[in-house]
Amino acid sequence: MENKKLQKVSATALIISFLPLATLIPVLLKITLPDGVRSIWAGANIVFVLVGLCLSIACARNHESRSIVNIASTIISTFWVLLMAGIVVLALFLNFLQ
Repeated sequence: MENKKLQKVSATALIISFLPLATLIPVLLKITLPDGVRSIWAGANIVFVLVGLCLSIACARNHESRSIVNIASTIISTFWVLLMAGIVVLALFLNFLQ
């Protein structure tokens, strides 16, 4: 029973890990979003990344339930976190150069 719950949580973590890619939809369709919508979308992406990382780590921590889905969602979420951290560091670096 608990294994089924962890499988559902790991599938949810994988789906949440891919949600930041939805940001590319307006770009591909050449739609310009207002500033408020872009800010909300950016905040939602940050939340999705952090929630996906927490869920995937929680599922991958248990040795019995560790699967390729857990590992994939952990890798994807870690990539997003590193990407966001790199953007923040670059913005701070460029801000100090000016």
